[in-house]
Amino acid sequence: MRDLLLGREPADYDVATAATPDQILGLFPDGITVGAAFGVILVAADGLKVEVATFRRDIGYTDGRHPDQVVYSGAPEEDVERRDFTINGLLMRHDSGEVLDFVEGRADLRRGLVRAIGEPHRRFAEDKLRMLRAVRFAARFGFEIEAETFGAIKRHASAVEQVSRERVREELSKILCEGAARTGFELLHRTGLLPVVLPEIAALEGIAQPPEYHPEGDVWTHTLLMLEGLPAGCPATLAWGVLLHDVGKPATFRSARETGDRIRFDGHVEVGMAMARTILSRLRFSNRSDR
Repeated sequence: MRDLLLGREPADYDVATAATPDQILGLFPDGITVGAAFGVILVAADGLKVEVATFRRDIGYTDGRHPDQVVYSGAPEEDVERRDFTINGLLMRHDSGEVLDFVEGRADLRRGLVRAIGEPHRRFAEDKLRMLRAVRFAARFGFEIEAETFGAIKRHASAVEQVSRERVREELSKILCEGAARTGFELLHRTGLLPVVLPEIAALEGIAQPPEYHPEGDVWTHTLLMLEGLPAGCPATLAWGVLLHDVGKPATFRSARETGDRIRFDGHVEVGMAMARTILSRLRFSNRSDR
């Protein structure tokens, strides 16, 4: 619903319903129970795959990602209250096209705000990845992160360490490849998430470069300028290559006083390659050469 209201083509369509998973499978016997414990059935029809989810309330998040208990509900209002951000809490009736907005999502779309539904600290405690998602949505749409939501991210930024590396990798790749990589990484920096998920990139700030070759400033500023040039839909390999191309400079920095002529980064390419391998391994990237 969010993308339709913004005049964008949705990447996919999800269905929410009061019908239980058993009732959904009764209508679609070939449905796949991809998340039956959470009331989610994957239905394939007419060349499309659609997730059909039962309205529910989530109770407890001991592991910081999955609800401890799911209670099915007949009310869309309750279902929306468990979601992450107001702009993602909009529903549309299939029969009339009426937009159902229980959390002021349309107003936040008009304001250009990413705002947590309900209490931000609670939303991020339920799933720490939501902090990265807030950055991604703000960057993608050119929105601001609402002040209380922003403050909660800064307060809980260190908790993103608890998120699986695979999930972190996917969010970072999306930030890099959705056409607003510079904005996304500036927000990662401002929220305090960057030194947690990519401390090697945070370390680029303040590393001076020879002004005769890099009048733009330090390595962080240079990297941001490079990220700014990444178009939407660019390959992840290109985007990560741009992000990591100077990652070896902090470790190889030598001042003009040390070299006798100018700032130098001797061997930074080789050091950066080794660091990049470590980072990509940490984020569980595939070792396949075609990925």
